[in-house]
Amino acid sequence: MFHANTFERPKFSPYEDNGGTTLAIPGEDYVIVAADTRMSLGYSIQTRKSTKLCKLTDRCVIASAGMQSDAATLHKVLKMRLVEYEHQHGKPMSAVAVAQMLSNMLYNRRFFPYYTFNLVAGLDNEGKGVVYGYDAIGSYQAVEVGSQGSGQTLIQPLLDNQVAFKNHLLVPDKKLSLEQSLSIVKDAFTSAGERDIYTGDSVEIMIITKDGIKTEILELKKD
Repeated sequence: MFHANTFERPKFSPYEDNGGTTLAIPGEDYVIVAADTRMSLGYSIQTRKSTKLCKLTDRCVIASAGMQSDAATLHKVLKMRLVEYEHQHGKPMSAVAVAQMLSNMLYNRRFFPYYTFNLVAGLDNEGKGVVYGYDAIGSYQAVEVGSQGSGQTLIQPLLDNQVAFKNHLLVPDKKLSLEQSLSIVKDAFTSAGERDIYTGDSVEIMIITKDGIKTEILELKKD
Protein backbone atom coordinates (compact mmCIF):
# COMPACT_ATOMS: atom_id res chain seq x y z
CA MET A 1 0.00 0.00 0.00
CA PHE A 2 1.36 3.39 -0.99
CA HIS A 3 1.31 6.35 1.34
CA ALA A 4 0.61 9.83 0.06
CA ASN A 5 3.76 11.23 1.61
CA THR A 6 5.95 8.90 -0.47
CA PHE A 7 5.07 10.77 -3.66
CA GLU A 8 6.70 14.02 -4.65
CA ARG A 9 4.25 16.59 -5.90
CA PRO A 10 5.08 17.88 -9.37
CA LYS A 11 6.58 21.34 -9.21
CA PHE A 12 4.88 24.04 -11.22
CA SER A 13 6.14 27.46 -12.18
CA PRO A 14 4.14 29.93 -14.29
CA TYR A 15 7.39 31.29 -15.69
CA GLU A 16 9.89 30.11 -18.29
CA ASP A 17 13.04 31.84 -19.46
CA ASN A 18 13.20 31.66 -23.25
CA GLY A 19 16.74 33.00 -23.41
CA GLY A 20 18.11 35.45 -25.94
CA THR A 21 19.99 38.71 -25.65
CA THR A 22 19.18 42.38 -26.18
CA LEU A 23 21.36 45.48 -26.19
CA ALA A 24 21.09 49.20 -26.85
CA ILE A 25 23.67 51.93 -27.47
CA PRO A 26 22.70 55.64 -27.39
CA GLY A 27 24.55 58.29 -29.39
CA GLU A 28 24.45 62.04 -29.88
CA ASP A 29 21.68 61.85 -32.47
CA TYR A 30 20.87 58.15 -32.74
CA VAL A 31 20.13 54.96 -30.82
CA ILE A 32 20.91 51.41 -31.87
CA VAL A 33 18.81 48.67 -30.29
CA ALA A 34 19.32 45.02 -31.21
CA ALA A 35 18.23 41.52 -30.21
CA ASP A 36 18.77 38.00 -31.47
CA THR A 37 15.82 36.04 -32.86
CA ARG A 38 16.31 32.64 -31.17
CA MET A 39 13.64 31.47 -28.71
CA SER A 40 14.65 28.47 -26.60
CA LEU A 41 13.19 26.28 -23.89
CA GLY A 42 15.81 24.28 -22.04
CA TYR A 43 17.98 22.64 -24.66
CA SER A 44 15.34 22.95 -27.40
CA ILE A 45 15.00 25.73 -29.96
CA GLN A 46 11.33 26.63 -30.29
CA THR A 47 11.81 29.02 -33.21
CA ARG A 48 14.66 30.81 -34.95
CA LYS A 49 12.57 33.85 -35.96
CA SER A 50 11.13 35.32 -32.77
CA THR A 51 11.48 39.09 -32.50
CA LYS A 52 12.29 40.62 -29.13
CA LEU A 53 11.93 44.19 -30.42
CA CYS A 54 8.75 46.24 -30.65
CA LYS A 55 8.45 49.63 -32.33
CA LEU A 56 6.36 51.85 -30.04
CA THR A 57 6.68 55.18 -31.88
CA ASP A 58 8.83 56.59 -34.68
CA ARG A 59 11.39 57.56 -32.01
CA CYS A 60 11.10 54.76 -29.46
CA VAL A 61 11.61 50.96 -29.35
CA ILE A 62 11.37 48.41 -26.53
CA ALA A 63 13.54 45.29 -26.36
CA SER A 64 12.49 42.47 -24.02
CA ALA A 65 14.37 39.38 -22.89
CA GLY A 66 12.98 36.69 -20.59
CA MET A 67 9.63 34.96 -21.09
CA GLN A 68 8.44 35.73 -24.60
CA SER A 69 4.72 35.18 -23.96
CA ASP A 70 4.88 37.79 -21.19
CA ALA A 71 6.90 40.07 -23.47
CA ALA A 72 4.29 39.80 -26.23
CA THR A 73 1.52 40.66 -23.77
CA LEU A 74 3.48 43.59 -22.36
CA HIS A 75 4.17 44.97 -25.84
CA LYS A 76 0.48 44.69 -26.75
CA VAL A 77 -0.63 46.57 -23.63
CA LEU A 78 2.03 49.24 -24.17
CA LYS A 79 0.92 49.86 -27.75
CA MET A 80 -2.71 50.15 -26.61
CA ARG A 81 -1.72 52.76 -24.02
CA LEU A 82 0.24 54.70 -26.64
CA VAL A 83 -2.69 54.74 -29.07
CA GLU A 84 -4.95 56.00 -26.28
CA TYR A 85 -2.43 58.72 -25.39
CA GLU A 86 -2.13 59.87 -29.01
CA HIS A 87 -5.91 60.08 -29.38
CA GLN A 88 -6.19 62.17 -26.21
CA HIS A 89 -3.24 64.50 -26.79
CA GLY A 90 -2.91 64.59 -30.57
CA LYS A 91 0.78 63.64 -30.55
CA PRO A 92 2.88 60.54 -29.87
CA MET A 93 4.31 59.99 -26.39
CA SER A 94 7.96 60.94 -25.90
CA ALA A 95 10.58 58.29 -25.17
CA VAL A 96 11.13 59.71 -21.67
CA ALA A 97 7.40 59.46 -20.91
CA VAL A 98 7.27 55.92 -22.33
CA ALA A 99 10.08 54.95 -19.97
CA GLN A 100 8.17 56.26 -16.94
CA MET A 101 4.90 54.66 -18.06
CA LEU A 102 6.57 51.26 -18.45
CA SER A 103 8.00 51.55 -14.95
CA ASN A 104 4.52 52.24 -13.56
CA MET A 105 3.02 49.30 -15.47
CA LEU A 106 5.67 46.85 -14.25
CA TYR A 107 5.40 48.06 -10.65
CA ASN A 108 1.62 47.66 -10.69
CA ARG A 109 2.19 43.99 -11.58
CA ARG A 110 4.90 43.47 -8.94
CA PHE A 111 3.00 40.72 -7.05
CA PHE A 112 2.66 38.62 -10.22
CA PRO A 113 5.13 40.35 -12.54
CA TYR A 114 5.75 40.10 -16.22
CA TYR A 115 8.86 37.90 -16.42
CA THR A 116 10.61 40.30 -18.76
CA PHE A 117 13.82 42.29 -18.59
CA ASN A 118 13.43 45.36 -20.73
CA LEU A 119 15.36 48.10 -22.46
CA VAL A 120 13.59 51.22 -23.73
CA ALA A 121 15.60 53.07 -26.37
CA GLY A 122 14.73 56.24 -28.22
CA LEU A 123 15.40 59.91 -28.86
CA ASP A 124 14.60 62.48 -26.18
CA ASN A 125 12.96 65.85 -26.78
CA GLU A 126 16.31 67.31 -27.85
CA GLY A 127 17.00 64.53 -30.35
CA LYS A 128 19.68 62.81 -28.25
CA GLY A 129 19.78 59.06 -27.78
CA VAL A 130 18.57 57.66 -24.45
CA VAL A 131 18.44 54.11 -23.11
CA TYR A 132 16.66 52.93 -19.96
CA GLY A 133 17.25 49.56 -18.30
CA TYR A 134 14.66 47.77 -16.11
CA ASP A 135 14.30 44.93 -13.69
CA ALA A 136 11.17 42.77 -13.67
CA ILE A 137 9.20 44.96 -11.24
CA GLY A 138 9.80 48.39 -12.73
CA SER A 139 12.96 49.80 -11.16
CA TYR A 140 14.75 51.63 -13.96
CA GLN A 141 17.52 54.06 -14.75
CA ALA A 142 19.08 55.77 -17.72
CA VAL A 143 22.23 53.92 -18.78
CA GLU A 144 25.23 54.77 -20.94
CA VAL A 145 24.85 51.41 -22.66
CA GLY A 146 22.58 48.50 -21.78
CA SER A 147 22.08 44.79 -22.31
CA GLN A 148 19.69 42.17 -20.97
CA GLY A 149 19.14 38.45 -21.31
CA SER A 150 21.14 35.25 -21.33
CA GLY A 151 24.16 36.80 -23.05
CA GLN A 152 24.34 39.86 -20.81
CA THR A 153 27.29 38.60 -18.75
CA LEU A 154 29.25 38.12 -21.98
CA ILE A 155 28.27 41.35 -23.72
CA GLN A 156 28.10 43.92 -20.90
CA PRO A 157 31.86 43.94 -20.11
CA LEU A 158 32.62 44.54 -23.79
CA LEU A 159 30.12 47.41 -23.95
CA ASP A 160 31.44 48.95 -20.72
CA ASN A 161 34.94 48.92 -22.16
CA GLN A 162 34.33 49.88 -25.79
CA VAL A 163 31.30 52.18 -25.48
CA ALA A 164 31.24 53.59 -21.93
CA PHE A 165 35.09 53.61 -21.78
CA LYS A 166 35.13 52.51 -18.14
CA ASN A 167 38.59 52.09 -16.58
CA HIS A 168 40.21 53.86 -19.53
CA LEU A 169 43.00 56.29 -18.74
CA LEU A 170 42.20 58.35 -21.83
CA VAL A 171 38.51 58.86 -22.56
CA PRO A 172 37.54 60.25 -26.01
CA ASP A 173 35.90 63.68 -26.01
CA LYS A 174 33.20 62.61 -28.44
CA LYS A 175 30.74 59.74 -28.38
CA LEU A 176 31.04 56.96 -30.91
CA SER A 177 29.74 57.53 -34.41
CA LEU A 178 26.80 55.52 -35.70
CA GLU A 179 29.11 53.37 -37.82
CA GLN A 180 31.41 52.62 -34.87
CA SER A 181 28.51 51.66 -32.60
CA LEU A 182 26.99 49.46 -35.28
CA SER A 183 30.28 47.61 -35.69
CA ILE A 184 30.48 47.00 -31.93
CA VAL A 185 26.89 45.68 -31.86
CA LYS A 186 27.68 43.16 -34.58
CA ASP A 187 30.93 42.07 -32.91
CA ALA A 188 29.19 41.70 -29.54
CA PHE A 189 26.47 39.41 -30.86
CA THR A 190 28.90 37.38 -32.94
CA SER A 191 31.01 36.81 -29.82
CA ALA A 192 28.04 36.01 -27.56
CA GLY A 193 26.72 33.51 -30.09
CA GLU A 194 29.95 31.53 -29.78
CA ARG A 195 29.50 30.92 -26.04
CA ASP A 196 25.81 31.31 -25.20
CA ILE A 197 23.61 28.51 -26.56
CA TYR A 198 20.50 30.67 -26.14
CA THR A 199 21.80 33.45 -28.42
CA GLY A 200 21.97 32.82 -32.14
CA ASP A 201 20.34 32.43 -35.56
CA SER A 202 20.13 36.12 -36.48
CA VAL A 203 20.16 39.60 -34.98
CA GLU A 204 17.47 42.21 -35.60
CA ILE A 205 19.02 45.69 -35.44
CA MET A 206 16.93 48.87 -35.30
CA ILE A 207 18.64 52.22 -35.86
CA ILE A 208 16.64 55.19 -34.56
CA THR A 209 17.38 58.68 -35.93
CA LYS A 210 15.39 61.86 -36.51
CA ASP A 211 14.46 60.41 -39.91
CA GLY A 212 12.77 57.36 -38.39
CA ILE A 213 13.69 53.74 -37.74
CA LYS A 214 15.80 51.62 -40.06
CA THR A 215 16.05 47.84 -39.62
CA GLU A 216 18.99 45.56 -40.47
CA ILE A 217 19.48 41.81 -40.09
CA LEU A 218 22.78 40.17 -39.13
CA GLU A 219 23.01 36.41 -39.63
CA LEU A 220 24.56 34.34 -36.82
CA LYS A 221 25.41 30.66 -36.39
CA LYS A 222 22.43 28.30 -36.51
CA ASP A 223 23.82 25.70 -34.09
